[in-house]
Amino acid sequence: MVVLVLDNGAGCAKIGYSVDQEPRIIPNCVSKAKNVRTRIFVGDQIDDCKDLSGLYYLLPFQKGYMVNWEVEKQVWDYMFGKEKMKVDFNETSIILTEPYFNFMSIQEGINEILFEEYGFKSALRTNASSLSQYKLSCDNPGAKLCSVVLDTGYSFSHIIPYCRGKKLKDSIVRVNVGGKVLTNHLKEIISYRQLMVMDETYVINQLKEDVCYVSSQFNQDMQLSRKKGLDNTVMRDYILPDYTHIKRGYVRPQEETTGRAQGNEQIIRMNNERFAVPELLFHPSDVGVQEMGITEALISAISSTKPDEMHPHLYGNILTTGGNCLIPGFEERFYTDVRSMAPDEYDISVTSPKNPITYAWEGGVQLANDPEFKRMVVTREEYEETGHTVCHDRFDV
Repeated sequence: MVVLVLDNGAGCAKIGYSVDQEPRIIPNCVSKAKNVRTRIFVGDQIDDCKDLSGLYYLLPFQKGYMVNWEVEKQVWDYMFGKEKMKVDFNETSIILTEPYFNFMSIQEGINEILFEEYGFKSALRTNASSLSQYKLSCDNPGAKLCSVVLDTGYSFSHIIPYCRGKKLKDSIVRVNVGGKVLTNHLKEIISYRQLMVMDETYVINQLKEDVCYVSSQFNQDMQLSRKKGLDNTVMRDYILPDYTHIKRGYVRPQEETTGRAQGNEQIIRMNNERFAVPELLFHPSDVGVQEMGITEALISAISSTKPDEMHPHLYGNILTTGGNCLIPGFEERFYTDVRSMAPDEYDISVTSPKNPITYAWEGGVQLANDPEFKRMVVTREEYEETGHTVCHDRFDV
């Protein structure tokens, strides 16, 4: 049986067959470039574009939910087509991830596209965290009983407690801060303080990934960033791409950081923004998002689970996934904060996968090779016979 695993994130899609070693990571969007009027770029075709300034994005997801079917269909056609995965729909089963608490109308729309438009042989719709939790319990049998998954991605961060492989739906907590909020906030700060970059989402997202870090001593770093000259070890110069000589922005080494441009360079001076922006994950109220940060959300989610005997097991099996986990310093800070807020008598264990972005996809691959997998899917024949009912009954999303 051929199984295609698609972890369809709002920022990027991770796609590959269950026999592949690793997935292809493809931006889940259609982009248009200012200088190329004649062409639109689907997914990773953007790599062919020579000038990435002023990119205009069409995103299938808004606020974490798939709302623009036409754009998503373009991306899927490209991924399933002959350029990428060369899918033979009649012979292929698909595992597809979708957002938590997805609207019924969107779920039904996905069923129709998978079975009626593409004609997949069978399908399984699930959440990314369910695949992550499955992989964790395969790798670490101690997590089979209870575990908590922190999934911090493009649109949101979610905390999802599991008990014996089942989601504890009443205890799931969402924090409305993800990678998109961080990038947008960074654009606003730089535009206000230095240079107008509100149209440069792509470049500023790269800058965020290259320069930002999570501070473990926020106040100390704040004091450092106020110092002058070489005493300020936080400050860095980021050289912006000009797309003739410099194809991608880069950070100048600390000893060369002068704050002055050389030749025709355009630079952005990154000081306390480096750690103040990722701090929003832990303190969203800093920018007026009236919510708790991810650590408080985790404590709150675990506290709300019943019975209380589960709590030590949940604290002992915390898994962090999603792109924001790649920000340097994230793991140490998250562990320290959880340790300081959690009851003293519980041991804390945080598992950080080597690649938090592809972890759910890897779980999907393991699930596809599980003998139980055939019972979890809905086949095209079942769908044609009973319609959406069989999908609602079988898929736990």
